[in-house]
Amino acid sequence: MNTEVETTRRLMQVGRDLLSELDPDVVLERILEEARTLTGARYAALGVLNPERTELARFITLGIDEHERRVIGDLPRGRGVLGVLIDDPKPLRLPAVGSHPQSFGFPAGHPEMSTFLGVPILIRDSAWGNLYLTEKRDGAEFSIADEQAVEVLAQFAATAIENARLYQQAERGRQELARVVRGLDAARTIADLVGTESELDRVLELVVKRGRALVSAQTVLILLVDGDELVVAAGAGTAGNRRGRRQPLEGSVSGRVLAAGRPERIADVAVNLPIAVQHIGVVEAHTALLVPMVHRGNGIGVLIAFDRGAAAEQFSNQDEDLLRTFAASAANAVAISRSVEADRLRITIASAEDERRRWARELHDQTLQGLGGLRVLLSGAGRRDDPEELRAAVAQAISDVDTEIEGLRAIISDLRPALLDDLGLTAALEALIERRRSEGLTVNAELAFPDREHTPESFSLDLETTVYRFVQEALTNVVKHASATSVWITAGLNDTHTTVDIRDNGVGFDPEAPAVGLGLTGIRERVALAGGSVSVDSGEDGTTLHADIPVGH
Repeated sequence: MNTEVETTRRLMQVGRDLLSELDPDVVLERILEEARTLTGARYAALGVLNPERTELARFITLGIDEHERRVIGDLPRGRGVLGVLIDDPKPLRLPAVGSHPQSFGFPAGHPEMSTFLGVPILIRDSAWGNLYLTEKRDGAEFSIADEQAVEVLAQFAATAIENARLYQQAERGRQELARVVRGLDAARTIADLVGTESELDRVLELVVKRGRALVSAQTVLILLVDGDELVVAAGAGTAGNRRGRRQPLEGSVSGRVLAAGRPERIADVAVNLPIAVQHIGVVEAHTALLVPMVHRGNGIGVLIAFDRGAAAEQFSNQDEDLLRTFAASAANAVAISRSVEADRLRITIASAEDERRRWARELHDQTLQGLGGLRVLLSGAGRRDDPEELRAAVAQAISDVDTEIEGLRAIISDLRPALLDDLGLTAALEALIERRRSEGLTVNAELAFPDREHTPESFSLDLETTVYRFVQEALTNVVKHASATSVWITAGLNDTHTTVDIRDNGVGFDPEAPAVGLGLTGIRERVALAGGSVSVDSGEDGTTLHADIPVGH
């Protein structure tokens, strides 16, 4: 600089620029550039102290090219003249650095350096680092003006470094808080889904997708215990199709993690995973985090994340905490799904047994007893000689056979109505309703379905069966449980939906109470398979069932 005014102006501009920069590395580079420009030095360096302030933890240079840096070798740690400022953080100017009593000289290949200026950088009155300048141009010594200018620059640098450091800490805190919030939101979403979604595959798919996004993993898998093996149940990420892939529990890291009930991080997958990850559909994995899935002390499976970030860095404690939450949610989902399946199987078996008992009772009480009475009648008639009595007995036998045939037809119709196949839904429903009327139930019905010849292709036989079974099961429930005297049925078809409403004047029930038979559960499942939904409204005035089923599902 030519004048003191220009130097001052330059320093003020540099101060403003430094204070506006929030990247610590950019701040350090700018400090070196300005220090060299202000003093006319050929070489500039900035040494950052370790936390104990005993030596240099980082050494940044300007003026030495890459070749020279490789020749010099290890960067200095703060011995010799450089260490003088560490022991006594005050400015130091030397006309010949080699003449200082603490000079150790330069390593082989180091550029020649003579003149020297060192200035400490103090943050909150504590030494943070030092600025080192050597070889002022034209061989001149560094002046007091150079020293003062660099001191001012060091003060600006201290403030800029502290600002950048605080900003970086705040930004890391903000990012970590945002990450925690995302994790909590994802965990809440999964917890809500676990409580409402009956499809296990969908829950596990959401777990792996959300977990992968939150820990920035390349791949996340869920493996569930199946006998003495682990089978891939869900996956998200870069690998190919994985579902159904298997690996043994014994001898695998996954099995060890599950047995210990503790997460495990793998720094080198190729070395530390004895079973090749390709067996479970993962290619070229480097790092991994395995988290056990445990429900009430029982090991259900393992959640595995591979390769954090693009550089396959190690997974952190925060990643482990997040995946613990996701593994717990996945374990709960599996346990609930299995419990639901077990309950459903139990209800189905119990209902099937009830149906078998009902058919056995009807066959015994009606058909078998009727056939027994017919045998007695015919046996007695065979011992009579009077033709008139014989004709009367035969006529009675024919009447009894007709009665039993009708009874058998009713049972067969309950199993699969022939009218539904031959004449269509309306005829089958009318026959069903008529049978219920013959049992003493008042049924008022409004049916608006086209006849078989005019039924659209979108109204399939499966959909007709669904509607028929819905009405059949609803009427059966009314007879068995509702103590109702009357039922009102309204059902019909439009271009997009089939709707059925069945209302009775019975005693009502609590739709949220646990199911004790297949009735309502079976109704809902059958309609759900057709893509529809069922709503129930029940109270002291009776019960209303409403089904809405899309056409052409």
